[in-house]
Amino acid sequence: MKSIIYTMLGGLLLTTASCKKELGKLPENAKVDGNTIIDQRTSEIALNGAYYRFAAVNSDNVTKWMEHEVTPGIFAGYLGYGYGADPGEINDMANSSFNSSYWTSAYNIINAANGIIKGVTALDDKAFTGSRKAEILAEARFLRAYANFKLLSFYGQWFNLGSPYGLLLRDEFVTVDKISKARSAVKDSYTAILTDVDDAITHGPDDRPNFYATRWAAMALKMRVLMSHAQPEDYPNVIALADSIINKNKYSLEPMTKDIFLTKGLGSSEVILGVKPQQNQESFYYTLSNQYWPGASGLYVAKTALKDLLNGDPRQPWMVGTANRYSPGTFFFTKYKQQGSTTTVVSETAYAFRLTEVYLLKAEALVRSGGSAAAVRTILKTVMGHAGVTDFTAIDNASDTNELLKQIYLEISRNLVGEDGQEWIALLRLPVALTKQLRPTLTDQIRYIMPIPHEEFLYNPAIGDQNPGYQK
Repeated sequence: MKSIIYTMLGGLLLTTASCKKELGKLPENAKVDGNTIIDQRTSEIALNGAYYRFAAVNSDNVTKWMEHEVTPGIFAGYLGYGYGADPGEINDMANSSFNSSYWTSAYNIINAANGIIKGVTALDDKAFTGSRKAEILAEARFLRAYANFKLLSFYGQWFNLGSPYGLLLRDEFVTVDKISKARSAVKDSYTAILTDVDDAITHGPDDRPNFYATRWAAMALKMRVLMSHAQPEDYPNVIALADSIINKNKYSLEPMTKDIFLTKGLGSSEVILGVKPQQNQESFYYTLSNQYWPGASGLYVAKTALKDLLNGDPRQPWMVGTANRYSPGTFFFTKYKQQGSTTTVVSETAYAFRLTEVYLLKAEALVRSGGSAAAVRTILKTVMGHAGVTDFTAIDNASDTNELLKQIYLEISRNLVGEDGQEWIALLRLPVALTKQLRPTLTDQIRYIMPIPHEEFLYNPAIGDQNPGYQK
């Protein structure tokens, strides 16, 4: 039998599986080469394979979204490794054990999406029912945009539109003869991402289960991208996108935020896009939420900074547990699984986009565009009220732009910590002086991003220079 190729890095580290030994026993729907797509049924199978990569399902058939939940929180100073500090906890990105994780997983998604786009585009429209061909392509482009934006946010100088240090943009399914490619400039990287996102908004499905991408998820993703793009014309667009999502009445804020994580999961009315656990995942010991408790293969914990951030906040009792005896100054992170509880489908659920983030990004866009401070305060009080907060003194006392931006950032951290990285990216969007004040270990913008993994330069010498401040 001919070997099947699966990419593990940006088209570089390739592993083959013969008919005698399958790679991690990947299921049939993990095969995403465009050559296997011959009709609507096989298109859907390939699309499921791309979502399989988005969910980071491992060989144990468990979704491992840990890098999304933990890594950004570590860089922001709120989470940590429970058996001893990782260098990333002081923003020593060059020596952090987390500095290659997004590179691997994001290019797995991109390669899968590229295979789908190639295969589905080549098929006759008549091979599909209704608008499904356009929708499949839109979902694949959403996944590619999501992964590319993740890469740009962690490995490119996203904060400088004039920088040459952008993405390694791949728009073809990578095989051994298509590895060599140079990275693109930041401006071109944003253009590629926004082109995919706009297609996903225009052609994406209006209604799908919330573990699939819809046009609403694409709108939320575009809001994130535009906030990092950070041009004056971007902020009115962010506000308009937020209003489109909020006013649709398809989603609503959960009456009590903690119910999302402790009882409702994907059944919550405010989850725009989440990660559904694999079948019977909760029965396996080395699961996602068990990594927040000693005894599993890892232990990820809350740090004193998160406990202090939540002092006097009704979220502290259910998000921060008792002290972790293995590492001073850390506490059990109980946002997903309470101490003494059993693993469930809900505790294994992960969240990419929630309506809360839409509200908070709208508030930030209002501040940055010179909008109404009263409207910003109303948004903050609404979101915080759904988390059980009743003391809004800090919000009422925020009297200038920097203070309002700081209060928005603090609520993003309280509300979205440990989900999909917004506590880190929102910190870096703040004025540089304020970022340094809140996170003194961010001594310069070199530490805003990570070095491109060394292996990429070995297998793809055409990529170009390493990020400034790092060695190849």
